[in-house]
Amino acid sequence: MTTPTPQLLPPIVLTFAAADPSGGAGIQADLLTQASLGCHPLSVITALTVQDTVGVEAIQAMDPDWVEDQARCLLEDMPVAAFKIGLVGSVENTSVIASIVSDYPDIPLVLDPVLASGRGDELATEDMIAALREMLIPQATLVTPNSLEARRLADEDDEEEPELDECARRLLSYGAEFVLLTGTHENTAKVINTLYGETGMVRADRWERLPGSYHGSGCTLASAIAANLANGQSIGDAVRDAQDYTWQALAAGFRPGMGQYIPDRFFWARAAEDNGSGHV
Repeated sequence: MTTPTPQLLPPIVLTFAAADPSGGAGIQADLLTQASLGCHPLSVITALTVQDTVGVEAIQAMDPDWVEDQARCLLEDMPVAAFKIGLVGSVENTSVIASIVSDYPDIPLVLDPVLASGRGDELATEDMIAALREMLIPQATLVTPNSLEARRLADEDDEEEPELDECARRLLSYGAEFVLLTGTHENTAKVINTLYGETGMVRADRWERLPGSYHGSGCTLASAIAANLANGQSIGDAVRDAQDYTWQALAAGFRPGMGQYIPDRFFWARAAEDNGSGHV
């Protein structure tokens, strides 16, 4: 009898996020993205949602004890190479997640501060935003807000909206190691995504604007970065390669319903099929 060859363990990413039954955003987007990039994804559900590709109709946060039990059970069983946090669902869940990740300070943590849906449905209260500032941003290796989220997170009762450079400086002052500000919502010819660290701007990348409106683009980008970090990349390379992956997933996106397009996180597999090779 032939002895099976031992298989190498893929990097494991643990994600805290809400479930999106449409498969466009949330935990489903995280699982697809991380698997596409060669990781084994673990999921802790923070909230259930009623939503489709048009918008979010309702959200029900999970009991914080359930959030903690899900995570502790997994962390006692498997070695995690990166954390990714999306929609937390409640202040209580934020506190529980912050306590859990504080026990693993050497594991990189990517925080995607989901504050509203693409349609503009509010997904975070002011108390939840304050909890993110106080409990999770200080533990984050990287925070990935879009420009709208950055201004809300960095609001300090300004008379005028702060510039994005100032928003990044404030988020870093709250304790984040790096901040990636994405510019999809800005009025620029190209989308400009800028990575900041303690010494200022680390890199700025410019991407062609795509014509569609996409459901789950932010989840895809943050999860791709977490997967790249789990695969051992430096922060600069992880951010650059994740942007390229996300742009290609958006460019290959499809519109299965009446709302936004959904990124095709396995665009490379379908491209291989189209080429007749059956593999990459």
